[in-house]
Amino acid sequence: MSELRGVGIGLGVAQGPVARMAEPLPAPEDVPSTLSPEEEIARVRDAVAVVARELETRGAQAGGLAREVLEAQAMMAEDPTLDQEVLTRTAAGKTGEFAVHDAFARFRDTLAAMGGYLGERAADLDDVAQRVIARLRGLPAPGIPDPGHPFVLVAKDLAPADTALLDLDKVLALVTTDGGPTSHTAILAREKSIVAVVGAAAAKDLADGEIVIVDAAKGVVTASPSDDELSQAQHRADARRTAASAPITPGALADGTAVPLLANLGKPEGAAEAVELGAEGVGLFRTEFLFLSSSQAPTVEQQAKAYTELLNAFPGKKVVVRALDAGADKPLAFLNDAHEENPALGLRGIRSLRASEDILREQLTALQQAQAATQADLWVMAPMIGTVEETEYFTTLCRDYGIKTAGVMVEVPSAALMAEKVLGIADFASIGTNDLTQYTMAADRLLGSVSSFQDPWHPAVLQLIGMTGAAGRTTGKPVGICGEAAADPLLAVVLVGLGATTLSMAPTALADVRATLLKYTRDDAERIAAAALAADGAASARAAAQAAADTVA
Repeated sequence: MSELRGVGIGLGVAQGPVARMAEPLPAPEDVPSTLSPEEEIARVRDAVAVVARELETRGAQAGGLAREVLEAQAMMAEDPTLDQEVLTRTAAGKTGEFAVHDAFARFRDTLAAMGGYLGERAADLDDVAQRVIARLRGLPAPGIPDPGHPFVLVAKDLAPADTALLDLDKVLALVTTDGGPTSHTAILAREKSIVAVVGAAAAKDLADGEIVIVDAAKGVVTASPSDDELSQAQHRADARRTAASAPITPGALADGTAVPLLANLGKPEGAAEAVELGAEGVGLFRTEFLFLSSSQAPTVEQQAKAYTELLNAFPGKKVVVRALDAGADKPLAFLNDAHEENPALGLRGIRSLRASEDILREQLTALQQAQAATQADLWVMAPMIGTVEETEYFTTLCRDYGIKTAGVMVEVPSAALMAEKVLGIADFASIGTNDLTQYTMAADRLLGSVSSFQDPWHPAVLQLIGMTGAAGRTTGKPVGICGEAAADPLLAVVLVGLGATTLSMAPTALADVRATLLKYTRDDAERIAAAALAADGAASARAAAQAAADTVA
């Protein structure tokens, strides 16, 4: 028996035989083509079209976040710039396979250097290129293995096209050697309620067919476990299933302290599932879906219809809507598509909205109309607030448009450092832990090479959260968490101990967080948070919090 450590996603535990993802196709050799340039480019364009349609079909079947990601991949495959690059190479006598490999690799490197949203898309290019080359060679597309029985999938990481259509009847658990708690794979594992441990580097040595236990609660993969260990793991899995089927209760600590558990949503269609899973409202509604798929800004009427649909699903409950969070890292032709050397630090969030204020004013108009037409308790917040002046600007504008509750997102360290003054103006704050970690640690959250720094457990990040929580207590204003950190059950306890009054997460994470909070009192949560704060780094903070929690349990 040996234990491999990584970062667990959720509290699940599963066991079964390993099935490894196949290694990527070898790079094509740079040899002269035996076909004409016209024949080669025709082959490539046919293969690209087939791959793009396959990605779109997978997206339509998967729905949700996966659909958006796969449709973006399909568009990327047929990008005219890439087509021109491939054409240049085939015209020089290269094979279609090499032309695709070389052109996509160059384009990938260019996007990776840009960082931000475009940097994330760079990783997807490798998957698209592999699929096109496989098609040209007449080989099966790279993807999930099918050993003919349920299995634990072990991979370096998963491409969006793979995660979109995982057969959850066969994939018992997921283990990756790369990635962290905010990686694409981790986010989709939460969305699909897959037992997962990510960043377990030693998993590269696991063999096909080897029996393992994947314990997300402990962040451990046990290889070649004993019969007793297998029995204990099965008992825990059965107990967790029983607990999940128990009646849903409001989020609370063991001493009765209320901690409302809210849902992060990207489209109104997700509201019904969120309610079914016990969401007590919405802590983050991302409005980007209305804008990112359009060549021009949606009308007030189009926006009001979508917001009304969302609010109608939560009568009498809090629904927090984030104003459009776009800019140079998510270019919109009608907002700001100018190239920036470092888009994560550029014209995004509230900065971008101020530069195109008519977009913000139309959005607030639509939100006010939806507020008037429904019974939900609408809260509206601005993204990427960095100054007190920006807070004043946004809240004043909201009040001009009849928005009753206006707040800010704390994602920039300056907002946390000035939290008491910010909350002296805003009605509430919501901490976006993904970006707060990115800017605190100076590590692009979409760049795999620095993913080890992108951990909200780092005491520097926790200190900023604690400062914001303290400011909330001083001013009497609520402070929520809407980043991925809230979906980590133990970290959720720490966040409450730091002053968070609500937690918002992917709906599938609600049950685990609800069950964990019920184990601890407020005093316990504050003691566990203090242990994490006293640590020197992310790993030691997690370990210290777990040790403190174990003394209670």
